[in-house]
Amino acid sequence: MNKTEKYELLTSQICSLIAGETDAVAVMSNVAAAIHQTMGFWWTGFYRVVGDELLLGPFQGPVACMHIAFGKGVCGTAWKQASTVIVPDVECFPGHIACSSESRSEIVVPVFGKCTAQGDVCQMDPKDVVGVLDIDSAQLDTFDETDRRYLEEICRIVGSQWGF
Repeated sequence: MNKTEKYELLTSQICSLIAGETDAVAVMSNVAAAIHQTMGFWWTGFYRVVGDELLLGPFQGPVACMHIAFGKGVCGTAWKQASTVIVPDVECFPGHIACSSESRSEIVVPVFGKCTAQGDVCQMDPKDVVGVLDIDSAQLDTFDETDRRYLEEICRIVGSQWGF
């Protein structure tokens, strides 16, 4: 299967896997495991917004940073910008937080619990972010627009199931 086919199957499986579940930890746990197993990434997991920081949530892979401040590192930047951040080479990202020297590229996708409506348009705002999906690869330049598209869709599904 190519990457698109894997993501299409994965998205469908995630919908079935978490259907009806409202516990955020259960949803994050199984979604992280499904993505990690299907795509074979180095590290796959969630950070939850708790107060003014991101707190480590369910993940698959080696140990990770437990607290990340708003606007710091790739995860904090994705939260602050309320948008996906793709980093082809983490060593070139200003302020990158090195939880593991094995990580070489990264994608971070915000999970929105709601959105701030502006007319008919839904404007995403950092205050609407309830967490982020963080995925690291041991290879450079792993992530592209296909990853962005499908991981953003998965995060929309997770946000809707999160119970917010």
